[in-house]
Amino acid sequence: MKAIHLMTALFIASTGAAFAADGHEHGHEHKPLHGGIVTEVKDMDYELVAKPDVLQLHLRDHGKAVDVSKASAKVTLLAGSDKQEVELKPAGDKLEAKGNFKVAAGTKAIALVNLPGKPAATARFVLK
Repeated sequence: MKAIHLMTALFIASTGAAFAADGHEHGHEHKPLHGGIVTEVKDMDYELVAKPDVLQLHLRDHGKAVDVSKASAKVTLLAGSDKQEVELKPAGDKLEAKGNFKVAAGTKAIALVNLPGKPAATARFVLK
């Protein structure tokens, strides 16, 4: 009888590990659609497009674009000892800021995103 319990426990433990390693089925890929870097936070994809003159943040929920017309975001860029904070505002189907940004490879970007009716989300990126 102990062998059955041991086998059952091992089976449950191994399937749990498999699910944890695989995550869950999304039904969509996490590839960049706008030439940026994608990260997932709480079942949403955040794609940051960082150029020296523009920062754009695209949001997708299970592969579908999110309405950002009433959203806002603050992106903090960390490049060595330099820190730059940027407010992103709705611009069509994305959040955007125009200006002068230090976006060299290795720069870390932290986006604090506010969507109406949802808790704020923090998305982290390392620029390539």
